[in-house]
Amino acid sequence: MQAIDLLISARWTIPVEPDGAVLEGYSVAVHEGRILEVGPAAALAGRYEPAARIVRDRHVLLPGLVDAHTSAARSLLRDALPRGPASQWLGSTLRPLENRWVSAEFVRAGTLHAIAAMVRGGITCFADLYLFPEEVARLAGELRIRIAVGLPVSEGHSPWADDAADCLDRASSLWDAHKSDPWARLYFAPDPPGEVSRETLERLRRMVDQLDAPVAMRVHDHAGQVHAFEAEHAQRPLPWLASLGLLRPGFTALHANHFAAAEIELVARAGVGVVHCPKTALRLGNGFAPVARLRQQGVCVGLGTGAAAAGLGLPDVLAEAQLAALLAGGAAPGEPGAPGATAALRMATLEGAQVLGLAGEIGSIVAGKSADLICVDLSATAVGAASRVPDALVYDGSSRDVTDAWIAGRAHLAGGQLCLIDHERVADTARQWSARMGLGEPR
Repeated sequence: MQAIDLLISARWTIPVEPDGAVLEGYSVAVHEGRILEVGPAAALAGRYEPAARIVRDRHVLLPGLVDAHTSAARSLLRDALPRGPASQWLGSTLRPLENRWVSAEFVRAGTLHAIAAMVRGGITCFADLYLFPEEVARLAGELRIRIAVGLPVSEGHSPWADDAADCLDRASSLWDAHKSDPWARLYFAPDPPGEVSRETLERLRRMVDQLDAPVAMRVHDHAGQVHAFEAEHAQRPLPWLASLGLLRPGFTALHANHFAAAEIELVARAGVGVVHCPKTALRLGNGFAPVARLRQQGVCVGLGTGAAAAGLGLPDVLAEAQLAALLAGGAAPGEPGAPGATAALRMATLEGAQVLGLAGEIGSIVAGKSADLICVDLSATAVGAASRVPDALVYDGSSRDVTDAWIAGRAHLAGGQLCLIDHERVADTARQWSARMGLGEPR
């Protein structure tokens, strides 16, 4: 018998690849952080001698969830609730708070607070976009959690940088420092069109060409953004970005709530990925992405939780998957691209990984990939046949039912308990920050 590190057996397994498969009575063999084999439980039990054996009789095993867009440190600002139009809330409430309080210490505390909630909810990889990205990259290595770290590019002064030139200089240095980092994958994240100049974007394009670096950008987030840009430039933002040479594989359109039919075709031809953040979009009154039409055109769509400061609680990708499936089904009933439960889970795992450029490493339970896995207890749901497991998980399940999470084969959550993070200490630090800012008890 071959000695291995870990053998996980669950009642059901959703490998995501092949699409739609639900395996019953299977196990996953893990060794040195990677998936060694997926097969019937009896066969693997006779072939391997694991150092640790996990058996979950009422659970489904699936790839770790991917949050393809968030601002994790804003978990400390969850009580700065939106009032009125989104632009007014951003300008009059959120940004003044950030200008006063955000620091490296703030970002570290807020990101750690969010990571604790993410792991407990089955998120094993996330893309972050916020200030002081070096602190987030440092946490990735310390905790050995997979993070795509955005390098912000803004014209105005911020607590992190003086202007766009300073942003790009800092970003370049961080890129060099982390280009071989196994846990922090960096990308450039300029402000939306209309908030960043053509000159800055042209310099950025030259940089990412040289570095072969990915770019993510909030595009067509809300109708007001699109109309204001069109009034000034006589062109909508997406075609304008195409004219600068930025729309190509490796570019991710965040939110993408207002795409016209021709723009969906443009995104599909260019190989651009999209991140759909349904809860944030609805909370801020921004509409929601045309997911069915995007997926029908072959566009890869991942799921993101957006900003916790929108008053939506801590990141919960399973809740986003449920809402994405419900919204798309209601907006486009019967359309081939409208995601049901199986497609929503794919968006929450493999397609999220594809958007982040990590599909070769995570997002499905396939031999050779990293063992980023979670178990979810389905004992409280009516499952029935194995084919009903995706429906039970997406429509009846909850992130509170996640019991176990592994990243590269290392347990980060076991039996519902965090393994590497002191939850009480992290929560206490969050309460201290909330009191300091006058926001009251964090929820």
